[in-house]
Amino acid sequence: MEVLGRTGSLCPVCLRRLPATRERRGDTVFLTRICPEHGEFRVPVWRGSPGLEHWQRPKTPSRPQRPQTGADQGCPFDCGLCPEHGQHTCTALVEVTQDCDLGCPVCFASSGEAREPDPSLAELTARLTRLRQDAGACNLQLSGGEPCVRPDLPDIVAASRSAGFVLIQVNSNGLRLAREPGYAEALATAGLDSVFLQFDGSDRACTALRGRPLLDEKLRAIEACGRAGLGVVLVPTLVPGVNDAELGLILDLALERQPVVRGVHFQPAASFGRFPWDPAVPRLTLPEVLSALAAQSHGLLQSGDFHPPCCEHAMCSFSGQFVLEQGRLRAVSRDESCCGPLEAREGARRAKAVTARQWAAPDPEQPLPPGADDFQRFLARHAGRRRLSLSCMAFQDAWTLDLERVRGCCIHVAAPDGRRIPFCLYNLTAADGRTLYRGRC
Repeated sequence: MEVLGRTGSLCPVCLRRLPATRERRGDTVFLTRICPEHGEFRVPVWRGSPGLEHWQRPKTPSRPQRPQTGADQGCPFDCGLCPEHGQHTCTALVEVTQDCDLGCPVCFASSGEAREPDPSLAELTARLTRLRQDAGACNLQLSGGEPCVRPDLPDIVAASRSAGFVLIQVNSNGLRLAREPGYAEALATAGLDSVFLQFDGSDRACTALRGRPLLDEKLRAIEACGRAGLGVVLVPTLVPGVNDAELGLILDLALERQPVVRGVHFQPAASFGRFPWDPAVPRLTLPEVLSALAAQSHGLLQSGDFHPPCCEHAMCSFSGQFVLEQGRLRAVSRDESCCGPLEAREGARRAKAVTARQWAAPDPEQPLPPGADDFQRFLARHAGRRRLSLSCMAFQDAWTLDLERVRGCCIHVAAPDGRRIPFCLYNLTAADGRTLYRGRC
């Protein structure tokens, strides 16, 4: 056993803050801590190649411009964001409803369960305006529940556009987009840029994760978005034994539907919200997804095509930007992408720019801003080409929570009371179903 680093975590039973270590045993890194009441917890957080020591890189923190809470109780109990947080907001999520027209066995938000009434359009407009002032020029994701069940979603999109967000995206299961003619066009006219589309692969995978086969409706949703001029990012939730062998299938579907499909963003399932499995069941770690994606790509991809994030903590994600040329994928040079030894603030700027340019529908006529730098010119030069982003986000739950990673988070939920909470903390669920922030702020 080799200790790779020391951090903090929580007891997944009582949510007590505990000292923790990252320990390597063979090719696996475990997050280990001991609760005086509930015993030891040792959970794998990194397995395989590349090794964690080769993947990590130092980063200068970028503190929030407008902290909203003090650092009184210590992380993770002071969100948010407190002055000790190490990254400002790149993507802000605003949940516009808790209703949903699906009842997925797996749902981080436990959507469809009894909740407070949805916020009114006036309340959301005020929240969006305040969020834009507090968080600055970040990307926005309208989430839920299922946002499309709200009849006034186009008005919410228009209010988001008026507030001045860089990229406006809706997180959707795609059912209404597939079924209702003209609905995607209405959202695009209101100012929507992109759809973050739940997309788990085959009908077998959809049945396991969503309760019924949905592939045909997902494909029709993509077609509707294409007609409306909306970019689409496919978002598969990955569960071992369910769809971890379907990464190649999902990649093929994305390539067939270029340039409407702008990217694929894989998300290994985490044990929070509504989850049916024992947390001890094997879970997918970031390097396992990276290796599986390369192995299932029919030779189109190599592990070296991907790089650590330039914004969030290195253990949280990987990404790669690719150009489709004559049926082949060519990786964009790492020197031209958002990789490299950057300060967190500069890394965040580049990450927001890449996401805003790539995940929206291609617009080769989009003008450069005054005084554009080399990186902005690079993005504009490739904007109209057949580009595809491939990425993966490894969310943390109560068993894998690493407070060093939490402090580097740049994806924040805008809570109803105006605070910004790191996504994993907002959705954190203890072993008995208790939440740390959801429903409490």
